[in-house]
Amino acid sequence: MPILVIANPKGGAGKSTLATQMAGYWASRGHKVMLGDADRQQSSRLWLSLRPPALRPIGGWKIGTDAVARPPQGTTHVVIDTPAGLHGRRFDELLRIADRLLVPVQASVFDIYAAQEFLDRIAAERRLQTLRIGLVGMRVDERTRAAEQLREFLQGLAHPLLGMLRPTTNYAHMAAHGLTLWDLRTSQVERDLRQWEPITAWADSA
Repeated sequence: MPILVIANPKGGAGKSTLATQMAGYWASRGHKVMLGDADRQQSSRLWLSLRPPALRPIGGWKIGTDAVARPPQGTTHVVIDTPAGLHGRRFDELLRIADRLLVPVQASVFDIYAAQEFLDRIAAERRLQTLRIGLVGMRVDERTRAAEQLREFLQGLAHPLLGMLRPTTNYAHMAAHGLTLWDLRTSQVERDLRQWEPITAWADSA
């Protein structure tokens, strides 16, 4: 059972966007998906509450503050949204159950340094050195120098750069209505779906 954790130490990095979209992708493939929310803001749980019941179902998995329980029986795929500043026992528990970690990074010097420190912390943990890690640039305008610098930074790391997602109001619209790219007409979001192809391929790979 794939357990995908979305994590980055900074707030506003795009964790909930990646978590909800990945849950929607796996649901669109007919999998029984649980979306866990370990963030106090509970953005992913709010998104689930807005999701139209006629769409492919995604289950909500409440993760308590004391311990991380096993996913509900029958679950085939798990996505876990995490809070900013993840550390300590919570950090250990969530990454211990993960088999892959997706790290969103925005094109600012503050986000880049925070991501570097976070990845260094993971690399220092011997038991996490086999964890599969993928990187995604978030809200990236490819025409800017900041985007070029972000790409250079991410490509220089030991983990694969899976994609760079453009800044678009599509994600804000989907978040407000509990939707994902795979719930909309392809013609509406064709460009965004192309950007997601390498991300979903990585998540599906054995």
